[in-house]
Parts: sequence; structure tokens; C-alpha cells
Amino acid sequence: MSKLTTATKRLLLGRPFRSEQLGHTLLPKRIALPVFASDAMSSVAYAPEEIFLVLSTAGLSAYVYAPWVGFAVAAVMAVVVASYRQNVHAYPSGGGDYEVATKNLGPTAGLTVGSALLVDYVLTVAVSISSAASNIGSAVPFVAEHKVLFAVVAIILLTSINLRGVKESGFAFAIPVYAFIIGMFFMLIWGFVRIEIFGDNVQAESAGLGLDAEHEHLYGIAFAFLIARAFSSGCAALTGVEAISNGVPAFRKPKSRNAATTLLLLGAIAIVMFMGILFLSQKIGAVIAHDPAHLIGAPDGYQQKTLIAQLAHAVFSGFPIGFYFLTAVTALILVLAANTAFNGFPVLGSILAQDRFLPRQLHTRGDRLAFSNGILFLAGAAIAFVVLFGAEVTKLIQLYIVGVFVSFVLSQTGMLRHWTRHLKTETEPSQRARMKRSRAINAVGLTMTAVVLVIVLVTKFLVGAWIAIVTMAAIFVVMRMIRRHYDSVARELSETEWNGVLPSRTHSIVLVSKLHMPTKRALAYARATRPDTLEAITVNVDEPDTRALVREWERSDIAVPLKVIESPYREITKPVLDYVHRVRKDSPRDVVTVFIPEYVVGHWWEQVLHNQSALRLKGRLLFEPGVMVTSVPWQLASSERAKSQEWQDAPGAIRRGYQDPK
Repeated sequence: MSKLTTATKRLLLGRPFRSEQLGHTLLPKRIALPVFASDAMSSVAYAPEEIFLVLSTAGLSAYVYAPWVGFAVAAVMAVVVASYRQNVHAYPSGGGDYEVATKNLGPTAGLTVGSALLVDYVLTVAVSISSAASNIGSAVPFVAEHKVLFAVVAIILLTSINLRGVKESGFAFAIPVYAFIIGMFFMLIWGFVRIEIFGDNVQAESAGLGLDAEHEHLYGIAFAFLIARAFSSGCAALTGVEAISNGVPAFRKPKSRNAATTLLLLGAIAIVMFMGILFLSQKIGAVIAHDPAHLIGAPDGYQQKTLIAQLAHAVFSGFPIGFYFLTAVTALILVLAANTAFNGFPVLGSILAQDRFLPRQLHTRGDRLAFSNGILFLAGAAIAFVVLFGAEVTKLIQLYIVGVFVSFVLSQTGMLRHWTRHLKTETEPSQRARMKRSRAINAVGLTMTAVVLVIVLVTKFLVGAWIAIVTMAAIFVVMRMIRRHYDSVARELSETEWNGVLPSRTHSIVLVSKLHMPTKRALAYARATRPDTLEAITVNVDEPDTRALVREWERSDIAVPLKVIESPYREITKPVLDYVHRVRKDSPRDVVTVFIPEYVVGHWWEQVLHNQSALRLKGRLLFEPGVMVTSVPWQLASSERAKSQEWQDAPGAIRRGYQDPK
């Protein structure tokens, strides 16, 4: 079974990497762009649609405000990209917003950022995969009917790819990401050429449909609130920008410069595509509603396509290959967009684990030098959100972007304090000028992201954002509790002084079920430790078997006395514990050592048939002060066959330096 498991793991994940091969997994800019920027670029597939969906509640007349909302979102994105370019230069170690906030604002602010980003990464996966299901459902009705199943399978597939390692996942994702970029730009350029130069009448299939508006006549504060909601939904386009600042260590040298260049490319591509979709959607008269039943004039059985699908269908009319290609790469980029989170979440989790806010297992790299535990945890949490919210983008997006804007605000505040602190000691004029320029950029970024955060909280709190906030608070509390536990353990281990006093005597107990070879080996080993007192005990759970054991023991030449412990309720664990307690009570300064014979088997299913009582006893005895537990193994024939087989490296053996001795 072990051989089969290892073979399956190697087939799925590939051969393990040595620790010194970590440098070979670093990414050039051409691969780093699809790995880290796919989330922000792919958000253009749903962020413009969410703007139109929010405005649709006020009727078609409100669509005229979509470009202005888009301009506001693009302005915020440009400022955030410029701000994060300062971050990656100042903090290239990979801590990102968490490191910036911790070093400049204190551990509480850093932990707030950490909890916010952890939630946002999980929602990035859930929203991206759900949006991919919706886009594919526009072309394949079966997927539309089974969106949750599709999303779960996609997350599992994405998880397996990422477990193979960052560089391999980067190569796997580069082609579809670049295909999406080329396809989107070709569609936008060809669409505008057809309309503006050739004068073609390019119309969306929904053009001419009316909208049964929920709030047709909105004025004053109510209308401003609607525009603010549309803006907050459109700001989903900003998600993923912070991932590059968390992933700087994955870049090739010079790391910070390559990361800053990739960030600039990300911002330029995402802004152009975002605004292009908004303007082209207005040109072709696309109409979209939360509920297709609100569309006036739609034929019976009308299936509403996503905004991207409507654009592709209209621009590539008469050329169905173009429509299916763009639909396919859009769905694929949305699936791969989750890869940004699969790269950002494990790195952040590793840093938090190193700071003792998360379990230490998240800090350990797997056989492929990826943070495997973090990847698996992210996948499980994302699947839970997808199932709970039925893979509905409109529901999930209400929880979205709260966390990322919390981290934006605290990060920019931390950068302001960073530059102010350095300006106090810097005397070189050119460096001071550069720092002042960087501080001004971060100040503008703080102002804009703080305004957006307020708008997001006001417009989305009651429709789902409160769930994200509660989740962040819960994670914050749990991380504080984990840190308190680790600190308590470290303090106890370091502050407690051993007085150097050895136990006055040792009292050894050998557990006996039958007089066979495992028992004889345990007795021999116990005798070799030269205890002051040595005895064997058996628990009477079956009277005839116990009598037969006592008679056999008396006939043998074993000099160790055998005591029989009564167990009227046929228990084994409790009578042994009670006996050990009595020994400890009679001689408090004695150390009691319990020797437990155990079988070593060669197959997993054999383990189920043996050692269950031993496992329970060990689990209880380990909590007893002054009691040592020693397992005495006896190798069965199946274990001998397993030992004689070809050497296999255990999971993680190469990483720890334990390899095939041949």
C-alpha cells in the first residue's frame, strides 16, 4: 500500500525537489505575470458586469453612468498600482501588507491585515471559479445547471497543479493567460474597428430589450447610493494587486525591480481591458439583469449570457470560432485567476506561521518546495464558500473586496509612517526627494482606498459584507489564541528550571496479554534497563484466558512476578491507569516506566487488527506525570517483507536530508 501511495503521489505531483533546488523555481517576469496578475486581469470578466447589474435596478437610463463609474474605478486602480510599486521596493521580503503594517503600525494592525487577506484570498478562489462556471454555462447549458459541481472539481484540479510547485504551475498557466489577453484585446479592437471605421451595425443579442426596473425613479441620496454601490462592485477589479507584494521572493533577481515592472504591466493591461469592455458594451447596447425575468421583450426560454459572452457573440457574429475561443479562454482565465490566491495565501500563511500566529505546519514546504499545507487549507475553505453560496457570483461578490481594502488602507498608512521615519534620518538630497515623492504617492493611495473602504462598508454591509467582517474577526481571535499558546509553551519550557535531582528509584511495569515472543522481548528489554523494581501485569477481562496465562507463567522459567488486575467491566485502559496511580501514590519520587509490546505490520489494513489497546493506553499514559511509556516492537512476517523491498524515500525525506543510502 505504501508503494502504491508513493507511486500515485509521484504521478500526480512529480518527483520531489531538494532544498537547494529552490532557486530553480524562481520566476522570470514573463511567467510571473500570469502567475500573480491573472486575478486582477480576469476581474475584467465580472467587474464591468457587476457595475451594469447594480445600475440595472434603476432602469436602462442609469447605464449612461457606467463609464463614469468605470473611470473612478480605473483611477483608484492606477493609484493603488503606483502605491504598491513603492511597497515592493521598500519591503521585498514577501510579507507584503502584513509586513508593512506590522513593522510600522504594530502587531495588532499587522494581524488585522493578515486576517483580512486570508479571507480575501479564499473569496478570490470562490468568486473566480464561480464566475468561470457562469461563463462556461453561457455556452454549455450543462455547466449552468451544475455550477457547484463544476466549481468544486475546478478547485481540486487547480490544487493538484499548484501542489506540483510554483514554477510548474506558472508554465501551465502562462499560455491560457496570454491567450486571454490577446483574445480580449483582439475582440475590443475588432469591435471598435467594425463600429467606428467600417460602420457595421454591431448589436448585442440583448439590444432592444427593456428592463423592468426595481427602482426606476431615484433621486438625490438614493441615486447617489446606487452609484456608490455600482462603484464598490466595480472595485472588485482591484483585487489581486496586493498579491505581487506578497510574492516578491518568487521573482528572479533583481526581485523588487522585476516585481515592480510586473505590477506596472498588470495595471496597464487591466485598466485598458476594463474600460474597453465598458465602452464596447454601451456601443453594442448590451442589457443584463440580476433576474432574466426582469428583461422586457425577451423570448420564451431566453438564457441570459454573461457580458463577455454577449460582447464576443456580437463582435464575432458570423465567426463562431471566435465566440467559443473567447468564452473558453475567459472561463479558463477565471479558473486560473484563483492561482493568484494559491500563490499568495500559502506564502502569507507561512509568514504568519513563522510569527507563531498560525500552526507551524503551514511554514513547512512540501516535497515540491511548495507550501502544501497552505494550498490544501485554501482549497478546503474555498470549496466550503462555493457550496454554501451555490457558486453564485452576485452573492459571493458582496463578501468580496472588504478584506483587500482593509489591507490597502492599513498598508498605505504604514508606508506613510515608513517614509516619515526614514526622512528624519536621511540627509542625501536625491534620496530625500525620492522618499517625499513615494510618500506623496502613498498618501494619495491612502486617501482613495479609505474612501472606497467606507463606500464598500456602507453599500455592502447588510447584503453580505458582514459575513466577511465576522469571519475576519474570528480568524483574528483564533490567531491571537494560537500565538498566546505558543508563547505560553515557549515561556514554560525556557523558564522552568530543572533541579537536576534524579528519581530515587525506577519502577518498571511490563503489560502482558499472552506469554509469546513480543512479551518475552519486552521483559528482556525492561530487565536490560536495570530497574529497581520490575513486574508484569495482566488485566483480567476473560477469566479462562487469564487462568491459562497464569498457569503458563508459573510453568515458565520467568522470574518476574505476574500480577493480575481485576476488571469487572472488561476494560483494559482504566484498570492499568488505576494501578499506575497506586504505584505513584505509594512512591511519589519513583519514576514508573510502562513497557508496551506492539506488533509491527507491513500493510495498512493489518494495523487496524492490532495495537488498538496499546494506542489507547499510550494516549492516556502520556498525560500522567512521572510516567514514561516505552513501546517494544515485534516485527511480523509482513513487516519483514516490506523491509526487504526496495528502499523508498518517505514523504519529506529528501527535504530533510534523509535519502536512499545506496
